[in-house]
Amino acid sequence: MADSSFDIVSKFDKQEVANAVNSAAKEIANRYDFKDVGARVELVGDSVIKMEANSEDRCKAILDVVQTWLVRRGVSLKHLDVPEAGPRLSGKEYKLDVPLKEGISSENAKKVTKIIRDEGPKSVKTQIQGDEIRVTSKSRDDLQAVQRLLKEKDLDFAVSFTNYR
Repeated sequence: MADSSFDIVSKFDKQEVANAVNSAAKEIANRYDFKDVGARVELVGDSVIKMEANSEDRCKAILDVVQTWLVRRGVSLKHLDVPEAGPRLSGKEYKLDVPLKEGISSENAKKVTKIIRDEGPKSVKTQIQGDEIRVTSKSRDDLQAVQRLLKEKDLDFAVSFTNYR
């Protein structure tokens, strides 16, 4: 019997992010508490969400609306790299640029493979391939056990499973 495998990746659906940002922009345009405060949100390229408002609190409220729409669209909030400093003052406007993280860094890949090696079934083999991890085993049940194990762990990045064969 051939080995079964799947890939562990950290990717988001760019269209879902665009839809979430557009929905958040419509909500902000229509909400009473955002009237006449210069509140705006937009997606720049595929990787940065830009928010602007006339106060720091309004900027944080825009971030909350965007996060709500991302969750509704099934995009993990772990893809957001929110700056700890918060919104920055630029002229009379407060601005907040939130980059989107994608891919598994090499140190995070090493953490995941260590978790699988230490706590997962012994028949499972892992292999780091760039920004994703290939997991192989003869038993599909062992592969599903690895998926459950990783879902239970509170990793500081989003994981999803693709190429299940």
